[in-house]
Amino acid sequence: MLKYVKSILIRVSFDAILFEKELRKAINLLVNDEIEILKEWCYQKFKQQYEPVLQRCFTT
Repeated sequence: MLKYVKSILIRVSFDAILFEKELRKAINLLVNDEIEILKEWCYQKFKQQYEPVLQRCFTT
C-alpha cells in the first residue's frame, strides 16, 4: 500500500490542493510504521515544494 500511495503523491504533486487531499487520505489508510516511512519520504522528496502542507498533515 505504501508503494501505491507514493506513486499517487508523485502523480498529483503538480497541484498543492490535490497533493494535500491525497496525503491526508494516505495517512488515514496506513499504519503508524508506514506513516513514519511516508513522512520521511515526503520530506525528502517534497520539502522544497510543500513544506507547509507536510507540516499541517503530519502534525495533526
